[in-house]
Amino acid sequence: MLDRKTIIGSIATFGLLFGVVTQRAVAQQMPHETHNSATSQTSEPATRAALPPSGLANPKGEFQRIEQPLWVKAAVTASGLGLIGLEIWWFLLSKPKSRNAEAHDGIQEVTITVDGGYEPSRVVVDAGKPVRLNFLRRDKSSCLEQVVFPDFHIAQDLDLNQVTPIEFTPQKPGQYTFACGMNMFRGVVEVR
Repeated sequence: MLDRKTIIGSIATFGLLFGVVTQRAVAQQMPHETHNSATSQTSEPATRAALPPSGLANPKGEFQRIEQPLWVKAAVTASGLGLIGLEIWWFLLSKPKSRNAEAHDGIQEVTITVDGGYEPSRVVVDAGKPVRLNFLRRDKSSCLEQVVFPDFHIAQDLDLNQVTPIEFTPQKPGQYTFACGMNMFRGVVEVR
């Protein structure tokens, strides 16, 4: 998962680029006074003949502003703000699903479904006790063929539609990440 600084920086960069592009587009639509009088006099009849029937351009060939009803402007603005709010919630405010490990015969155990990511993506375990994470891979993509636990020096291939157990014993409290082989999908083992 990306950190907040990266996401906020990306949004700010996108906003800046959008502003620059919009500014250039508006500047290109504004009338330019670069034509001399001889050029505009000779080309004026041709321009009038080429005008579209909708009247979007005036006799000089310049664009005219089309006013939109207020409700259209409000609907577009509300939709845009709603999408921005959804993106902020999705990337910054939504919390990953978490599950506490259940103890069976002295081993803390959780089943993690691998299907477009890890479900649950956060597992809570106790320090100093053996942990068994059972990965059930349902996704056929090559990215999720392997799971890697760099802090425990574990890299394990996951067979499709089969449970693959991974066992380790975390000694120190903390958060330990695991990821797919391409480091695109991630999860966390929280040790308490």
